[in-house]
Amino acid sequence: MEQMEMLQQRIAELEHSLAEMQEKFLKQEKMASLGVLTAGIAHEVQNPLNFVINFSKLSEGLIKELSGIIDDCTDKLEEDDADDMLDIADDLKNNLQKIQEHGERAISIIRGILLQSRGKEGTFLPTDIPALVHEYVWLSYHAMRANDKSFNISIHEDYQEGMPQLMVIPQDFSRAVLNIMNNACHTVHERATKDGDGYVPKVDIKVTYNDNILSVAITDNGMGMSEETKKRLFENFFTTKPIGQGTGLGMGIVRDIVEKAHNGKLLFDSTEGEGTTFTLEIPAKAIR
Repeated sequence: MEQMEMLQQRIAELEHSLAEMQEKFLKQEKMASLGVLTAGIAHEVQNPLNFVINFSKLSEGLIKELSGIIDDCTDKLEEDDADDMLDIADDLKNNLQKIQEHGERAISIIRGILLQSRGKEGTFLPTDIPALVHEYVWLSYHAMRANDKSFNISIHEDYQEGMPQLMVIPQDFSRAVLNIMNNACHTVHERATKDGDGYVPKVDIKVTYNDNILSVAITDNGMGMSEETKKRLFENFFTTKPIGQGTGLGMGIVRDIVEKAHNGKLLFDSTEGEGTTFTLEIPAKAIR
């Protein structure tokens, strides 16, 4: 009788383990499908963006030709009319340059998405760290702006010059940067709402590579953390954000990415009412 109970208990344990494995595989399959879908969408968006950029460059050349024609015909035009036409041509040229600039930025983001969707989970790849950090810092900023047009901060970026490509897991590393930057944007926005016009929200980014250690420091002058928040920072489902704005999983994910996936260290220093600095220190092989 006792053996039968033990057997039934063992069967129940195996069934539970099987159910967990099935759920895990299902999630992995969904993520793989999402990666394929994302890559497809990115590829389709990239094509019309290329047309926008190319035709803006072509139009810029036509504007240059038009300005030359206006200069040649100044003796046949009223002086005010000629000046107005040249001013309009300059405005059109500036607008086209802005279209090119933002189009190139969109292309850069799409290339990053394609790179990540093609890379296998946990795969280390040669990565331009300053470019990746810059892209996800501003992706976080623009995401906040999209949700709240009043949101604005000062961002100062300091990237070590001549940094070689480093071996990291780009899809994970970018997620860590994005999560920390999202928190920085949220806390400076919260303080700006609280303190009003006398407060200037800012975030500083510093990226260095010395003695085979990659260091990424993100500093904000936001609300800072209380002692309780510091103690519970990496607890799953703990969040200081309003309901619906945070899951409480972000910093736990960042720590796993830095410490488990990259064998590095995640450090933080925070003073309540003054701000917070998160520093990612990762041993990384350089590709020269």
